[in-house]
Amino acid sequence: MNDFVILTDSCCDLPGDLAREWGLEVLPLSVHLGDQEYLNDLDGKSISFHDFYDQLRQEAVCTTSAVNMETFQEKMESLLKQGKDVLCILFSSGLSNTYNAGHLAAQELIAQYPDRKLYTVDSLCASLGQGLLIQHAVELQKSGKNIDQVRDWLEENKLKLCHWFTVDDLNHLKRGGRVSSATALIGTVLGIKPVLHVDDEGHLINVGKARGRKASLIALVDQMEETVIDPEKQMIYISHGDCLEDAEWVRDEVLRRFSVKGVVINYVGPVIGAHSGPGTIALFFLGVHR
Repeated sequence: MNDFVILTDSCCDLPGDLAREWGLEVLPLSVHLGDQEYLNDLDGKSISFHDFYDQLRQEAVCTTSAVNMETFQEKMESLLKQGKDVLCILFSSGLSNTYNAGHLAAQELIAQYPDRKLYTVDSLCASLGQGLLIQHAVELQKSGKNIDQVRDWLEENKLKLCHWFTVDDLNHLKRGGRVSSATALIGTVLGIKPVLHVDDEGHLINVGKARGRKASLIALVDQMEETVIDPEKQMIYISHGDCLEDAEWVRDEVLRRFSVKGVVINYVGPVIGAHSGPGTIALFFLGVHR
């Protein structure tokens, strides 16, 4: 394996055991519930994913914090001092300040370590979309590609990483400014569920709606059917806001329609879950475009 390290943040929502198996360095974002601060770590050690979503269901006040520049500098420099090159694949700049903090930290360090390579990639991805992009980077690394080749592949292909979401409760999107109060009220009364995606600028965009939960889940797989590239060669990722049965239903529908290499299911972590809420379902795959 080429001697470079992949550094990311915990909004990749990968299972902790996969991150360890792949040798990833992961910096956690954090959430504040009431007067308590918790790390959004991949293993849910600071707060379990189920407990986090239970508190959201009880309408706990929740805010989130990005990884700061100082934390990035400390981690990056420790790796550079070990003689490692570093490829950072970070949470979308359209949704968090995490990428900007990482990029600024890298710019300061590059001049101090001219013999090392330190690259930052704005994934323009969220949750397991970011995680799936990282999987492709790891596979390229294991195949013998160097840090420049992997960075270039990511930049050329990240806008093919498709994100399709739906949520069960519009009020969380209302609090985050994603939908209006009127839309949330009418949607709740009529059972309308939004269908959203992450666009080419890394923003979460409301692009459609479905009448009822099952229709919204079907809509996610319909979107995959429209744009997916070579599904038989792909791993498909699904993340959920403490609604595993619905995630498994989407998995089964994907497997009914397509031959794929496999499906990974995991939680939407607390930082993204604070804005999307319990009942979120997201489907990720490579397509011809987002």
